[in-house]
Amino acid sequence: LKVEFIPVTDYAATVEGLAAKKIDMVWYGGFTFVQAYVRSGKTAIPLVQRAEDAEFKSVFITTNPDIKTLADLKDKTFSFGSASSTSGHLMPRSFMLQAGIDPDKTLKRVAFSGAHDATALQVAGGKVDAGALNISVWDKMVAEKKVDVSQVRVFYTTPSYFDYNWTVRGDLDPALIGKLRQAFLDLDPKNPEHAEILKLQRAAKFIPTKVENYAGIETAAKSAGLLK
Repeated sequence: LKVEFIPVTDYAATVEGLAAKKIDMVWYGGFTFVQAYVRSGKTAIPLVQRAEDAEFKSVFITTNPDIKTLADLKDKTFSFGSASSTSGHLMPRSFMLQAGIDPDKTLKRVAFSGAHDATALQVAGGKVDAGALNISVWDKMVAEKKVDVSQVRVFYTTPSYFDYNWTVRGDLDPALIGKLRQAFLDLDPKNPEHAEILKLQRAAKFIPTKVENYAGIETAAKSAGLLK
């Protein structure tokens, strides 16, 4: 099977690329998948997700000792990641709204760092009082000692939600779609070649997923005014 990698500049480009049939298969965050699903006329098909994506979480971090809960963010400066990020913006915003904190009205200033690690570095560098990022990036930065946990701490971890998946265009040959899905499901961590692929995606294994898994993200996006 011939594969061509199409580099893109941002999340929005992948959504438009799939809808315009310029891209056949994309690695999406949950929110971007919902955008692509809607943009494609609800024809895009989510193939598989990592096992951990069925129970994904975001963390809120700070260096400010006075910030212990989401309510303490009132009148503070805050950073999300990319505006189109599920775990770096949409779901953190959704849980903030549920806690009575409207980022656009309650906080002193909201910034978008553009990336999860950039958010952590902005918080660590004192550029903002707090920020939200996905838990896997945070754990990786901690493991690699890229953040000083004696200074930067997690003060809130969100409930779990569905996140990343591999998505294909709905008009691809059904037989090909089936083979692609099975190729992911057959990846065995005990096989050295397979283990390398899984490691690159920070995956223990891949599991099937479905459109219904992302209904909660679609609801959150609409309630946050990020999806019409």
